[in-house]
Amino acid sequence: MADDSGGLPKGERYDRRWVLIHRPMIAVGGELTLENLDLSYDPTMKFYEAPFQMKANGGVFLIDDFGRQQVQPRDLLNRWIVPLEKRVDYLSLVTGRKIDVPFDALILFSTNLNPDQLVDEAFLRRIRYKISINDPTWEDFREIFKRVLSKRNIAYDEDVLRYIVMEYYIKPKRKPRAVHPRDIVEELIDIARFRGVPPAMNKDLIDAACTGYFIKE
Repeated sequence: MADDSGGLPKGERYDRRWVLIHRPMIAVGGELTLENLDLSYDPTMKFYEAPFQMKANGGVFLIDDFGRQQVQPRDLLNRWIVPLEKRVDYLSLVTGRKIDVPFDALILFSTNLNPDQLVDEAFLRRIRYKISINDPTWEDFREIFKRVLSKRNIAYDEDVLRYIVMEYYIKPKRKPRAVHPRDIVEELIDIARFRGVPPAMNKDLIDAACTGYFIKE
């Protein structure tokens, strides 16, 4: 019979230096540089800090807004051609010595740019799975809105959603994006907090949120 400490049978002895953990999830964006992918040495404390991909070992390493980093995409990807294929990374010590470490993270590249403009065919072959996430349908858009509102404990109103779609999408011929519901609701909450009123899905707060969020076309 398992106890509540992680599934070990009652009474079983184990090395308490080992603890249960969740798989790591490391996410970086435009701030990523090549220096972040190598060991960082602190000469005062005399220790190394592991690079992002090493911290993500056994878990997920997400590179968001790929192509908008300070480093060129080709330079970044050339750094990983061997690790992605061999599942081993090579890091440099301050002494000049190279050490090999496991490269066992699931690497995800997220971008709204055309991959063909970022990397060549040879590298795209090493990224086996490419998933295109298209704009949501109106049914998807409704479901996303419902989930975002539910998460923030705000009641959903079908009539107000129709108003949003007509006034801020159909009339200005604007495409729905999956991120819009989250951003609109977050802005609505900020406005409600500033006005000292409870956040609600009503036309007054929606107009204020959408007017501030969207740029007139």
